[in-house]
Amino acid sequence: MELNLTPLNLTGEQEVRPVVIAGPCSAETEEQVMNTASGLAKKGVKLFRAGIWKPRTKPGGFEGIGEEGLAWMQRVQKELHMKVCTEVATHAHVEAALKAGIDVLWIGARTVANPFAMQEIADSLKGVDVPVLVKNPVNPDLELWIGGLQRINQAGITRLGVIHRGFSTYEKKIYRNLPMWHIPIELRRRCPNLPIICDPSHIGGARELVAPLCQQAMDLGFDGLIIESHCNPDAAWSDAKQQVTPDVLDFILDKLVIRNITESTESLDTLRQQIDEIDNSLIELLAKRMRISREIGQYKKEHDMTVVQTMRYTEILDKRGAQGVLCGMDADFIKAVFENIHEESVRQQMDVMNKD
Repeated sequence: MELNLTPLNLTGEQEVRPVVIAGPCSAETEEQVMNTASGLAKKGVKLFRAGIWKPRTKPGGFEGIGEEGLAWMQRVQKELHMKVCTEVATHAHVEAALKAGIDVLWIGARTVANPFAMQEIADSLKGVDVPVLVKNPVNPDLELWIGGLQRINQAGITRLGVIHRGFSTYEKKIYRNLPMWHIPIELRRRCPNLPIICDPSHIGGARELVAPLCQQAMDLGFDGLIIESHCNPDAAWSDAKQQVTPDVLDFILDKLVIRNITESTESLDTLRQQIDEIDNSLIELLAKRMRISREIGQYKKEHDMTVVQTMRYTEILDKRGAQGVLCGMDADFIKAVFENIHEESVRQQMDVMNKD
């Protein structure tokens, strides 16, 4: 994926990993904004975030204080010398934010899922030099995420980064939004120079999950963190459960272990060679398995049997899942592996069945 990128330079200073953006989910009152920003500034945070406009899933909730809050953000800039960031979702938002001198813009997950909205924002940003962070869409669609980035980049925005905030799920899990780390990892593989910032607040949905998610993001080589922090989280007008105080945030950041060494060593190269050899063996074994699947497909064709034998498929998933657990692997991981293997086996058998 080709993107024309230049350094984000969010703070105007030499940035040390992780870049930290912090502040309340929503700007609620001038007092709340200033108290929170002051507390964060005292802890060394240089980038203050607050939602001015809040796109909500359902009507009736707090949808942001609106343009009135931009003046409060200007006070943070002037009095505390912090850079300020907010979310934009429409042309009017972009226009108002730029007029107020907002330093960094981000585009939310619901907006990124709509190509028409992304194009409207891109058109509004033409001729502007401002850092823009693009959150992942609510659904796990990497191509949609990339498409949004391309629209913004083609508008001339080169100070571009992404925010990983997890993906929505109908299932009740430990996380509010599933991290699905493999998706931002694949994005990094395709675009190595694209900065990735993790949003542990929205992934976890609970303040006790913020710290471990921050550490996971650092261990995966993410460039920064955007964390919701409020002077009085329990009284927050939105997302109260996932916000932390500036003091707690400082404690979390202080405990982070930052691993910056990326170069290979001789010992690591040896281990990677072993992995390569095992991968080659796996591919050869899978090819052998598929050859047998094709023979099974031929037998089913000759005996007028359906391709999918449900009882046999269930037996495979149950047995292999249990074997995986005994070998120290996650049952869901093994299930996913064999679901994909079965899908390819079915494709191979269908190919045999449909040949004259």
